[in-house]
Amino acid sequence: MSGQFEPKIAGFFCKWCTSAGADLAGTTRLKYPPNVIPVTMFCSSRVDPQYILQAFRDGADGVIIGGCHPGDCHYQAGNYKTMKRIILVKRLMQQMSIDEGRLRLEWISAAEGGKFARIIHEFTEEIRNLGPLQLAQAVAPGHGAKG
Repeated sequence: MSGQFEPKIAGFFCKWCTSAGADLAGTTRLKYPPNVIPVTMFCSSRVDPQYILQAFRDGADGVIIGGCHPGDCHYQAGNYKTMKRIILVKRLMQQMSIDEGRLRLEWISAAEGGKFARIIHEFTEEIRNLGPLQLAQAVAPGHGAKG
């Protein structure tokens, strides 16, 4: 693996479902790449678009958000809000010349440790294939949008 690009991935995970699924993957000793830096949120709907953009600005090559399956949100409709928000964030990313494949939303329950491991493996490979994120000058801190 020497010389191979190792992506940095920020993971924003629901405390009740995806984080618990990650714990299950760990306790059952499932193997998956260590590229994701997890951040536990009370709900996927608490992931502000600014957090996503800041993660990219701070050097993340990809961002994954994990939440409860639709209809199973501990906060009733949080994941439906997340779905709508991610569509808007991906549009913004296109305007910023960031490949929308660098942002992924997944529904992973507490009982789906295997799914968690598989998704992390898949997403890490997808980001590895995209290569390091090269932010445009307009996205860098301290620069305004060109207009």
